[in-house]
Amino acid sequence: MGVTRSVLAIDAGNSKTDVAVVGTDGSVLGTARGGGFQPPVVGVDAAMRVLSDTVERAAASAGATAQDGPLRFAHVSACLANADLPVEELELTAALRGLGWSRSVEVRNDTFAILRAGVEEPRGVAVVCGAGINCVGMLPDGRTARFPAIGKISGDWGGGAGLAEEALWFAARAEDGRGEATELARTLPAHFGLDSMYALIEALHLGRVLPVRKHELTPVLFATAARGDGVAGAIVDRLADEVVTMATVALSRLGLLDEEVPVVLGGSVLSAGHPRLDTRITSLLSARAPKAAPSVVTSPPVLGAALLALDHVGAEEEARAGLRAHYGA
Repeated sequence: MGVTRSVLAIDAGNSKTDVAVVGTDGSVLGTARGGGFQPPVVGVDAAMRVLSDTVERAAASAGATAQDGPLRFAHVSACLANADLPVEELELTAALRGLGWSRSVEVRNDTFAILRAGVEEPRGVAVVCGAGINCVGMLPDGRTARFPAIGKISGDWGGGAGLAEEALWFAARAEDGRGEATELARTLPAHFGLDSMYALIEALHLGRVLPVRKHELTPVLFATAARGDGVAGAIVDRLADEVVTMATVALSRLGLLDEEVPVVLGGSVLSAGHPRLDTRITSLLSARAPKAAPSVVTSPPVLGAALLALDHVGAEEEARAGLRAHYGA
């Protein structure tokens, strides 16, 4: 389809997918947005069909049509949700190669896109806290540090969903006397117009409040902590501890603990600007990794996927600068 001198950048999350066709000079030729990428739910083949539709629309916006022949790119950089383990990356790499877009395909977990979007070169560590929590690190020579990040069985704690569950646990015990008093026993049910934790427990259990809405309680937790509630504050502090622990372990694995290096913070929780959380992260990181430079990334992750693609094809620095300028980074 006349795109052989371009690279394909894919950032595919659970809820949405962003695709960009980028020239090797850094120019953005076409983009498209599609649905979420969920192979564990729908299967790899069905997930690839959804992804293919988004890629075809991005190619069309770049001026490529079906009459030009099959899609061909110089390289495909795909940063994908649910590519949590190396074996999953291999499976998804094979599936993407099978689509014939390029012989050169690199699949990474989507956290790498956030990291690369927030650094000037592929060197640093990122901690992402959105629905879940994850941490990755990378060096220009290709070495990486990562965690399985598939939930409690892999040692994870935190993420928006986990924080909501933790808040509910403490609030339930506070109301029935098993635990310490906390305003969460009032603020959590009040968010749904209910007057007690018992009413909220019943509503969740019977489906009157859908379980997917539990994530709405994470901002309530932070607001309750900001008003001085001790239990809520302790949960927020524990999240800061977890973020810094993940970052320092990744830095240590890469031999960067004593070097000046960026630590990128991303995801809806870490980019929300919660003062207590931000202050504690900065303080703890300063004590444990004094030369680390924390920052919050707000650039779209597809930028990171595209930068990884340009890294792979050896594009000039001017190309990366142009790409960053396009995305306002």
